[in-house]
Amino acid sequence: MASLRTVVFDLDGTLVDTAPDLINALNFVLDREGLPPVPLHSARNMIGAGARRLIERGLELEGRAASVGDITRLTDDFIAYYAEHIADVSRPFEGLESALDDLGTRGFRFAVCTNKLEWLSKLLLDRLGLSARFSAICGADTFGISKPDPAILQQTIARAGGDISSTIMVGDAGPDIGVARRAGIPVIGVEFGYTEVPIADLKPDRLINHMDQLPAAVESLMVQRNSSI
Repeated sequence: MASLRTVVFDLDGTLVDTAPDLINALNFVLDREGLPPVPLHSARNMIGAGARRLIERGLELEGRAASVGDITRLTDDFIAYYAEHIADVSRPFEGLESALDDLGTRGFRFAVCTNKLEWLSKLLLDRLGLSARFSAICGADTFGISKPDPAILQQTIARAGGDISSTIMVGDAGPDIGVARRAGIPVIGVEFGYTEVPIADLKPDRLINHMDQLPAAVESLMVQRNSSI
């Protein structure tokens, strides 16, 4: 069973601090619409529901309504620009690679379950030299479903060769807590990500404020799972 132990991560705000590049792409499309830029500090918590929703929220900040067609056009422009600048300043959160090394030596495998598009997720992780660490990288378009629908997490685990009974989820926001709860999987919340509702208020099973705390949190949850079986 040890060989099946799996940790599934959210991407934006959990593995990688992507906010600067995402907000730069948002401001690119807003500028083309004659709208002022969104400050990074106030926009960080708008991230996590995908590009389309990020653009909708950026427009809402300016009291601007847009048609479905306009949102689609802006989303296409956003994605094209973002893909060209996906890792200009995005970087893994401090301590991530050491934490993965530690967990890897303990027999864990890793997967990514994100509401970002799969090809963008892979492109980002490729640029950061992280892709090879993950047995599966799945996005909202991989199975045609998004978090918090538990099917995306269940199918990500299956693609990674893992097992629901020996999996831990790690995320930074409501969709991550929700998808884990609905799939019956323990979840670790990170306090350095992007969320409008404080992650502690969402009652994850463990909270960490630095990646160096991840291995111990994962192991303690796995011990707890095994003792309850």
